[in-house]
Amino acid sequence: MAHMKPLPPETTPALADDFAIFERILGFVPNSLLTMQRQPAMVQGFGALTEAVMDPNGAVDLGFMRLIAHFASRAAGCQYCEAHSLVAAGIHGIDQDKIDAIWSYADSPLYTDAERVALDYALAAGSVPNAVDADLMTRMREHWSDDQIVQILGAVCLYGFLNRWNDSMATDLEESPKAMGERVLRQGGWTGGKHVEDS
Repeated sequence: MAHMKPLPPETTPALADDFAIFERILGFVPNSLLTMQRQPAMVQGFGALTEAVMDPNGAVDLGFMRLIAHFASRAAGCQYCEAHSLVAAGIHGIDQDKIDAIWSYADSPLYTDAERVALDYALAAGSVPNAVDADLMTRMREHWSDDQIVQILGAVCLYGFLNRWNDSMATDLEESPKAMGERVLRQGGWTGGKHVEDS
């Protein structure tokens, strides 16, 4: 059960445009932001950062950026964000077959070598202590430009904030990400943890 109750979105009418950003990303306004709206400037700042990191004109596919976010969240252990990021990946064009193969990305033919190393990078960058080393950077540069690496790391860092927020708040998981977790992530040990009431 969440440590703090989300407020209805209409509580802060000035945040309607900011909440719309996340409705486009996820199909709903997440409980994390409904809790965060107690400090409206934080929602606005986070919305601006999200739009900058998840720039549709950026050098990295937006669906794949959500897979980066998933692996960063997996490294951090945030089961809320693990599920959310896969819902967003599907909305942004990643085929369900590829999402279903997320646990076998290292050898699945659905993932390219470039994608594999980027997902390895997300796991390393999202870990504490950080596990990015010179060898991994060399492997990244075999497939990704510096501009792309900056955008990829941006997704890791964006979700680092969300990982800390949602695990500290024990944010309740909404129905569509919960269903995604049950369908795809449970086979790898995902339970929803503190983010589902029956845990």
